Amino acid sequence: MAQFENRLVSKKELKTVYGIPYTPQHIGRLEAAGDFPKRIQLGPNRVAWVLSEVNAWVLERVDKRDASVTAETSF
Repeated sequence: MAQFENRLVSKKELKTVYGIPYTPQHIGRLEAAGDFPKRIQLGPNRVAWVLSEVNAWVLERVDKRDASVTAETSF
């Protein structure tokens, strides 16, 4: 499984394969605010993200959603 921990994801794959529904500009804003994993500069015109970091980011959002649903339904 270690081989997948450092797999890189392109800007296009973020949306088409992994379902991240943000524009590149919004991803840049999220990165600048520290709210999205930092990109890796592969070359002058190519960037990518570490898949395990993107997956962790998604799971954090799911956890927040589930926590808020639990808080709303608890009496």
